[in-house]
Amino acid sequence: MRVVHIKNPQQREACLARLCAEAYGQEAGLRPLATFAGTLGVLVKQEAARVLALVDDHSRPVALALLVLDELGSSMTVMLLAELDQNPDQEHEQKGVARPAERLVAELALKAPLRVDARDVEQEARFREAGITRWLDGKAGVRIGLGPKHPATSLEDLPRALTFDEAAVIQSFKRDREQFDDYKARFLQGLASFPATL
Repeated sequence: MRVVHIKNPQQREACLARLCAEAYGQEAGLRPLATFAGTLGVLVKQEAARVLALVDDHSRPVALALLVLDELGSSMTVMLLAELDQNPDQEHEQKGVARPAERLVAELALKAPLRVDARDVEQEARFREAGITRWLDGKAGVRIGLGPKHPATSLEDLPRALTFDEAAVIQSFKRDREQFDDYKARFLQGLASFPATL
């Protein structure tokens, strides 16, 4: 088990496409593509986004996460997190990794000043199992979890995570067909070329 920071641009694009597809699912409309485009077009250009993977003992990715810096560059927020299907054909050679998304968060929380947002009690419970023990009440019922290395002690101390306007990205797709087609082709190419090992 190890965490891999995916720096190679082609691999990063492929892993981001897979992460968006897994995190939003099949019925999400333009959201996966808008997140993919906004992350690449805004956050990656600002060097504010990192794509990380948890890989098994055979270097196969079993979980992916998108981390985004805050405005001060002092902490990172888990924006997307997904477990990847582990091939049942490989069960005889090695049992799958149990709860890989939680394992990835636990590993990241030990190394980085990490923040997670939980939208419901199930998410909060999963993050608690991953070692996120400090919690704050955010807006609209969101619970904000802080890893052991996170410097904030209250909501007032919490810098905002860098982000992009998803609605504006979708609007730009409607205005600029060429841009939409380019990101769609890159997204599909990324899914098709997702690396078997990292």
